[in-house]
Amino acid sequence: MRFGPLSLDEAEGAILAHSLSAGGLRLKKGHRLGAGDLARLAEAGLRNVVAARLEAGDVPEDRAADLVAAAAAGPGTRRNAPFTGRANLYAEAHGIALLDATRVDRLNLVHEALTIATVAPFETVEPGQMLATVKVIPFAAPEKAVAECSAIAREGGPLVAVAAFRPHRVGLLVTRLPQTRDSVVEKTAGSVRQRVEELGSQLAAVKITGHETEAVGRALGALAREDCEPLLVFGASAIVDRRDVIPAGIEVAGGEVEHFGMPVDPGNLLLIGRIGGRRVIGVPGCARSPKLNGFDWVLQRMLAGIAVGRTDIQRMGVGGLLKEIATRPQPREQGGETVAPRAPRIAAIVLAAGQSRRMGTNKLLEQLDGQPMIRRVVDAVLQSQARPVVVVTGNQADEVRTLLRGRPVALIHNQDFAQGLSSSLRRGLSAIPSDCDGVMICLGDMPRVSARHIDRLIAAFNPTEGRAICVPTWNGKRGNPVLFAAMFLPEMREVAGDTGARHLIGRHGELVCEVAMDDNGVLLDVDTPEALASLRAAGGTA
Repeated sequence: MRFGPLSLDEAEGAILAHSLSAGGLRLKKGHRLGAGDLARLAEAGLRNVVAARLEAGDVPEDRAADLVAAAAAGPGTRRNAPFTGRANLYAEAHGIALLDATRVDRLNLVHEALTIATVAPFETVEPGQMLATVKVIPFAAPEKAVAECSAIAREGGPLVAVAAFRPHRVGLLVTRLPQTRDSVVEKTAGSVRQRVEELGSQLAAVKITGHETEAVGRALGALAREDCEPLLVFGASAIVDRRDVIPAGIEVAGGEVEHFGMPVDPGNLLLIGRIGGRRVIGVPGCARSPKLNGFDWVLQRMLAGIAVGRTDIQRMGVGGLLKEIATRPQPREQGGETVAPRAPRIAAIVLAAGQSRRMGTNKLLEQLDGQPMIRRVVDAVLQSQARPVVVVTGNQADEVRTLLRGRPVALIHNQDFAQGLSSSLRRGLSAIPSDCDGVMICLGDMPRVSARHIDRLIAAFNPTEGRAICVPTWNGKRGNPVLFAAMFLPEMREVAGDTGARHLIGRHGELVCEVAMDDNGVLLDVDTPEALASLRAAGGTA
C-alpha cells in the first residue's frame, strides 16, 4: 500500500486519509476519491491530497476484517457487516464465552495491521452482547497476513463461540448444626436459587440434614434418585480437608472426590466430585453472599455443559483475585460498578463518656505508668489501621479533650451521656463516614487493648466470607473491642440502654467470627478501684 501525499492527477481511486473541506466540498476520512471529487478539489486550488492507494497483495480493510471475523465466528455467535475496517461478533444466546486466549495472542502477533479484541474466556454473556471485534488498523492488510490470521482463527475449531446455558434440575443439600438458625438455612437456599434461576435452571429439590457423614451420604443419594444434577452441598461448617464431613459423605453415597480447593478468592474452599456420573459441588461459605466468587465460575460452566475438572480449576488462578461487585446484576440488566480489591475501610469509635459510678472518680483520667488511661487507649487505636478515630466524650469532657489535644481524632460530645452507653454509641455513629466498610467499637476503660489486637480483627473481617462481626477471644471467652460491618449500622443506631450493640452478636450469630488473641488484654476492663490497683500492681499495660 502506498500512503502519503498524492498529486490530484494520480489520486483517482485512492482512499482519503483525513477528512477534507475545500471549495464547499466536504469529504470524510476513508472516502474513495472519484474523478468528480478531484475536479472540484482542483477548482478549489488544491494540488495534492494525503491518501492511500492499494497495491497488489493488499486486502481492503473491510474485506480483511470480514474474512478474519468469519473464520473466528463459532456456534452461538453472529457477525455484523464490516465497517471502517471493523467486524464485530455478537452472542446469540445467554451463556459462557468460549475462546482460546493462546490463539488470540498468536493472531495479534502476526502483523500490526490486524487485531482482535475479545471478552475474557468463560465470561457470562447475554444475547446481543459483543464478544469480539476484528479491526484492521490501516486501510488495508497484507493478503498473506489475512490468510495466516484466518487460519489461526479456524485452527482446531472456531476461535470464538458461546456455550448456551442449558436447563438443569439442580439439587441442593444444606447441612446444619444444633446452633444453626433457620434464617441461615433459608438465606443459603435463597442465594443458591437466585444463582440457578439466573442461569436458566431450576432448584428442583432442597434437602436439609445434620452435619454428619452418614446423613450427608443418604441425602445425596436421595437427590440423585430425584434426577437432580448437579448436586450442590452447602455445609454448616466449611470444608477444610478431603476427609471432612462433606467429602466423606460423597464417598458414603458411592461417589468420589475429584478435587478440593481452588486458586480463586473468594471461593478457595470449593470441592468437586461425582456420584454415579452426577456432578457434585461442595459449595464454599462465601456463596451465601450474592457477590461473585469461585463457586459462580464453576456453576456457570457446569450449567453451560462445559467440563470442569481438576486441571480446569487449577488454571483459574490468573484473574482469580476477584473484583468486588457492589450489586449482583439481574439477567439483561446493566451490572453493578466494579472496583479493585482493597483493604477494608474501618472506622473506630472510642466510648469515653461514662460516669464511672463504681470507680468513684473518672477512671479514664487515672494514671497508668505515667499516662492517663484514655490517652493510652486512644494511642493504641491510632497505632492501628483503623481510620478515622472518633472519641465520644461526656463526663468531664473538657478534661478528656485536654488530654487528647493534638491527636488526630474527631472529638464528639454526648450531652446525654447519663442515659447510658447506647446514647454515646449513637452519637459516635453519627460521625462515621458513609464510605466505611465497618466500625470498631472500643471502650475507653480497656488499657491493655493494643493496636495488634485491633489489626488482627481487621485482618479477619470479610463480610463476603461470612465474617461481618469480629469478636476477640481469650481462652474461648469473648471480649472487646468488636468490629461490626456497615450493614449493621441501622440496627446499631436503634440501640437503647446501657448495653451497647452486643445483642447484635446473638441476633446475627451466623455472621460472627471469633478471633483468638494471644493475651487477655481484650477481657480486662477497669471498673473498680480494686481492678485499677490490680492492674497497676501487674505493671499496667501489656
